Amino acid sequence: MTTVDAYLARIGAERPDVLDLDALARLQHAHLVAVPFENLDVFHRVPVSVDQDAVLAKIVSGRGGWCFENNGAFAWLLEQLGFRVMRIGAAVLADGPNTVIDHHTIEVQLDTAYLVDVGFGDSFSRPLDLNRAGPQNGGKAPFEFIASPQGTTLAEHEDGVPIAKFRFKRVAHDLADFAGASQRLYDDAEAHWRRWPFATRLLGDGTDRVTLLADRLKLRRGDVTEETEIAEAGFASSAEDDMIQRGIDAREMMKGTASAGDWNPNDPSNW
Repeated sequence: MTTVDAYLARIGAERPDVLDLDALARLQHAHLVAVPFENLDVFHRVPVSVDQDAVLAKIVSGRGGWCFENNGAFAWLLEQLGFRVMRIGAAVLADGPNTVIDHHTIEVQLDTAYLVDVGFGDSFSRPLDLNRAGPQNGGKAPFEFIASPQGTTLAEHEDGVPIAKFRFKRVAHDLADFAGASQRLYDDAEAHWRRWPFATRLLGDGTDRVTLLADRLKLRRGDVTEETEIAEAGFASSAEDDMIQRGIDAREMMKGTASAGDWNPNDPSNW
């Protein structure tokens, strides 16, 4: 089995016959469902890498990662499948103004240019048209690109108000170019990456999501979010190990085999 085949098997996707928007959207969604956005290595001070082989080995083996790993691997997969891909550096704006690259995202050229991302947590889950004005459907919410002299800002509409998420310039990078940003974030003792462990991924075909943050497990179904506290011992022995081994597999839950009332968050078979 080639690395491409192993990667496609990891995310439960088939090799597309046609490299079009539908194929790109299916691959992005499949990755977001199968591979968690997580910081377990960073939190536990396990070294992380932006080496392409190391990133692929981690994702294909069943783990998740942060943006440099998830998007680093996904950009490679798209390239191997024949998509025209450009790796882009972005500055995250969640905590206010920022001009320093601390995020890796992806531009894919089809009939027009699209932004795709599998490494930004609870964000857009389908390709966004970079040349389209105004809000567009990003899955969980409308998203919009706002141009400025500093670059292009991705904004998510929350209650009708665009909230800036990150700003980027459409300049090509290699994965190795993000080594400095990755190391800086890894070393930042004040960053949220270092404060608590987390993992999150999509569930099923919609925008439902499961998130583990420290000792809290959140399950979002539609507009309803349920939160459950997990005992510290249970987190260490069950939740964390299961995320590493299985990437928070919640497929059975999404098939309707468990309801919100009888769902046991400590039972890995429900994840």
